[in-house]
Amino acid sequence: MRTGLLFVLLACAFAAARAEQFTGKVIVVLDGDTVMVTRKGGPPVKVRLAGIDAPEKAQQGGMESKKSLSGLALRKQVSVDTLAIDSYGRLVAHLSVDGLDVNAEQIRLGMAWEYSGFHTNETYIGLQKEAQQARRGLWAGDEIVEPAQWRKLHPFTSPAAKDPAGARLDKTPSDPACAKKYCSEMASCDEARHYLTQCGAKSLDSDGDGAPCERLCAPVAR
Repeated sequence: MRTGLLFVLLACAFAAARAEQFTGKVIVVLDGDTVMVTRKGGPPVKVRLAGIDAPEKAQQGGMESKKSLSGLALRKQVSVDTLAIDSYGRLVAHLSVDGLDVNAEQIRLGMAWEYSGFHTNETYIGLQKEAQQARRGLWAGDEIVEPAQWRKLHPFTSPAAKDPAGARLDKTPSDPACAKKYCSEMASCDEARHYLTQCGAKSLDSDGDGAPCERLCAPVAR
């Protein structure tokens, strides 16, 4: 009985964390998809923008992406709509400034890849196609490498290497929508990416490079 009650309480706590909405001020931009937000009555929190993936700072275009996000959000009041807590302890959230969807704007400007779960966000997909066709931002170059693939080639600059303390946190929400934890349970790379980014299933990313289930998500040779 006590075990069941504890499970329910934990599930409610995780659900509350995932559904949390608050306003705050961006005090630091870490890269093109991660910021530090301070809010009244609490310590600063690290927020990972949901549904997008920006190049690492050491990657080509990384500093430009960071500069773009700084222009959109740094030292501004933001609305944070939290979806989950990832395996590095970061809030995964949608960020908006005066009604502007900052996540979407990074994609529209060509400063980040669309990275929604199962690639189902039609708005983000459309914005990425628009940026590609216009050769904006990252799409202006000839050698374009997705961040997940770049992290595989440069493992020492992966999120786990940059934030080892956070990598030890396991914040996977205890709810039916996040029940799967292993690569053998995944039907596709998109499903694995969804569970890693939206549910924080750290077990899918054994080498900490930010890409799930290497065999399932191995790039197709061209």
